[in-house]
Amino acid sequence: MAEGSNPLSRRREVGSASARSLLLTILGEFALPRKEPVWTSTILDALALHDVEERAARQALSRTSSEGLLASSRHGRRSAWELTGSGVDLLTEGTERIYGFMRSAPAWDGRWLTLAVSIPETQRKLRHRLRTRFTWLGLGSPQSGLWITPDTSKADDVRRVIDDLGLSRQTFSWVGATSGIGDEKALVSAAWDLADVESRYVDFLGLFSERRAESTTEAFVAQVELVQEWRRFPFLDPDLPRELLDHEWPGPRSAAVFHDRHAQWHRRAQAYWDELQASAAQRI
Repeated sequence: MAEGSNPLSRRREVGSASARSLLLTILGEFALPRKEPVWTSTILDALALHDVEERAARQALSRTSSEGLLASSRHGRRSAWELTGSGVDLLTEGTERIYGFMRSAPAWDGRWLTLAVSIPETQRKLRHRLRTRFTWLGLGSPQSGLWITPDTSKADDVRRVIDDLGLSRQTFSWVGATSGIGDEKALVSAAWDLADVESRYVDFLGLFSERRAESTTEAFVAQVELVQEWRRFPFLDPDLPRELLDHEWPGPRSAAVFHDRHAQWHRRAQAYWDELQASAAQRI
């Protein structure tokens, strides 16, 4: 367990999270399952509960719409928002990743998928796109141009990234076990900042392991914050096999807390969303 962590620092991070990020969390939790338009007032009220001012909330809606994820429609003097096909795809993929993350721990056969990708320093945007997509898949980079993962089942996903970015001719890959030359755990340490991830897990546990919600409003706020915090971990944590970790990893315990709290708050949080929608529908 990391020392010197401060759960309150993470609570402040929740409060200062971008309006757009909170908007996507709310849409994924409440709008995506219902497949129905959401009143502007519903979104404004939901975000206000997380200290997002109306101006910032409307900017988040506008930005998300300009990205092709939301479409607006007029209903008399009111407006509503609906997820586009791209928005549904994005949030569905995110939902599957968030709720499926760390659900199982398959046995590791000791093999690594390794890639050498050559991208010139001058192509910084391309390098950034590769890093973003490989990090999302859980790959780590122990040194420039080299990417690794102990999950060889991700080969097809990795291939799609390489093909999408037009890097096939600049990439070499292989699968196999380490030869015993060098320190495998030093390789892990160079590829991923596990100390930072562990600290975040400790903070997550500090925020939610004992948290309770009495009312529907509290359940709604707590669930949005819970998902907002948890959604970062599939991007941060490579979910390494136990053989590559030198102590008890807090990820599984954090996952258990996430699913337990989500189940406790789900029904009341969804009921509060329905109240917000009903209230917005009655406004002139």
